[in-house]
Amino acid sequence: MNRFLFILLLSSFCFSQTSIDNAEAFIAKKEFVKAQSEMTAFLNSNPNDLKAIELLGDAYGHQKKWDEAIEQYQVLKQKRPQNANYHYKYGGALGMKALSISKIRALTIIGDVKDSFHKAAQLDSNHIDARWALVELYVSLPGIVGGSFSKALNYAEQLEELSKVDGYLAKGYVYEYDDEPELAEKYYRLAIKIGGSVTCYDKLTEFYEGQEQPEKAIGNIEEAKDKHQRNAMHYQIGKVCADYNIQLDKGEAMLKVYIENHSAQDGVPKEWAYYRLAQIYRHRNNSKEALVWIDKAIAGLPDIDVFHEFKATL
Repeated sequence: MNRFLFILLLSSFCFSQTSIDNAEAFIAKKEFVKAQSEMTAFLNSNPNDLKAIELLGDAYGHQKKWDEAIEQYQVLKQKRPQNANYHYKYGGALGMKALSISKIRALTIIGDVKDSFHKAAQLDSNHIDARWALVELYVSLPGIVGGSFSKALNYAEQLEELSKVDGYLAKGYVYEYDDEPELAEKYYRLAIKIGGSVTCYDKLTEFYEGQEQPEKAIGNIEEAKDKHQRNAMHYQIGKVCADYNIQLDKGEAMLKVYIENHSAQDGVPKEWAYYRLAQIYRHRNNSKEALVWIDKAIAGLPDIDVFHEFKATL
């Protein structure tokens, strides 16, 4: 090969890889506008680069620019119609758009959403995300427009064949919304037994809270805390205690541990723990102490409406 041509091709490849790497790094850091700019510029000279098109679609999606994301994913599935993930991403962006528009307009695209997820599942017998999407879609849709608990359960069965944990979580989800709480609890518990991840525990906690069973929710979070040793679980316990006016001493202690050990990795700002402490003191009819904590919450996050609404009740 001509040496000059080889160097030219190598330089072009390096530039391409650098741009792709930059965009991926920007997305990882949640700098989605930068990722969009990087890929838009790159695609001006490399319009057929599939990875760049996908990353641009992802950048748009993270910004909730659904029409723009849909456009990119549509290009991908037209260029590679046998790629399951392209159909899945296209359906996902369409589905998110459906949630952001009027119900009447959403009805006109639900069929395409469903078709895209079905196509992804058909093309890839191991595509877990597509099957999860179908479970959630069939559960959330009214029967009049194609919702079906039996079809959702069918895809939950497929998930169980691929991943016991996903299958059990999906079955728990279906039974929860089909108003069969005993079966929902059974399968969420099985997911914990088999997987035991934070996600498994969180799903069961959310279920108990939805069933107005705070004591069980607290017990489940404590079990998770003992296993995973995460500070965020101290907040979760305190939140349930404050919301339901139960085990207030435990709630206060957990929230103070959370505040003392707080870091950015915990996810929930300390100000929300201050707010939960204010709730606990109000439950104890100690308005003076409640005011101290809600003022700390407002000082840190002055734009949270619920903090101001709470203070007005003291």
